[in-house]
Amino acid sequence: MQVDDLCIRFGFVEALKHVNLDIRQHEVLAVVGDNGAGKSTLVRILSGLIRPDQGTLIWKGNPASISSIRVANQLGIAAVFQGQDFCDNLDVSSNLFLGKELRDHHHRRDDEAMRRRTRQVLQSLASPILVGQPMAALSLGQKQTVSIARTLLDNPELILLDEPTASLSVMQSAEVLNYIKRMRSEGRSILMVCHDLPDVFAVSDRIAVMRQGRLVGVLPTAKTSYETVIALISGIDPEDVIQDQEQLDAMARAKARVHALRGTRKILPE
Repeated sequence: MQVDDLCIRFGFVEALKHVNLDIRQHEVLAVVGDNGAGKSTLVRILSGLIRPDQGTLIWKGNPASISSIRVANQLGIAAVFQGQDFCDNLDVSSNLFLGKELRDHHHRRDDEAMRRRTRQVLQSLASPILVGQPMAALSLGQKQTVSIARTLLDNPELILLDEPTASLSVMQSAEVLNYIKRMRSEGRSILMVCHDLPDVFAVSDRIAVMRQGRLVGVLPTAKTSYETVIALISGIDPEDVIQDQEQLDAMARAKARVHALRGTRKILPE
């Protein structure tokens, strides 16, 4: 996928300003930035949820008009958005196929075929979730797993993830990150919007930094530091970030020494 000169405005607000970006095969591209940087707007455009005012989307070398989520899915692009809703009274399999249920040759709902396919998708993620479990019994992390599994039903080539680890525990986040690595190893491309830099550095191949609707840099993760990314997000000099961190470390060491001295005084004889 290639994005050329992408622009969109909501009223007086320019949400995206002349964004140019490429998403390569078999990579995890993380998109980072402060609130209002344009990250989620980019995902909504690529997924077909909204249309840009200007710019071109190029899919496999050809200009593409992604006018809806259905069109995106037909092209091989799937998205997982924040806070996706489920029917808690239904089981995992029914939620995966909600709105696109499989039918047998008598045009009756084929629950067994849907359970088999759900089991295959969950096994591809190495997930222990049972296909017959009710959604109401699942944790937030398990529901995120179901969201990801739903995108895999149509075997997409590009998966868009909007804050996939938001509101998850450390263990649940680690599980989702493992799914992302597994999908990349299967040859898929992933664009991941994420505010958590440790998660970004754990799985991404490149980091695209956005600020106030503009793309301000694309960095190879292996050759990039936290300070550089934070500086680009904030629009400041990386050296200032390093100095601030050094000052914070020095203050932490000073506080530790004070606490140690206070503790020593308590045990000294009067």
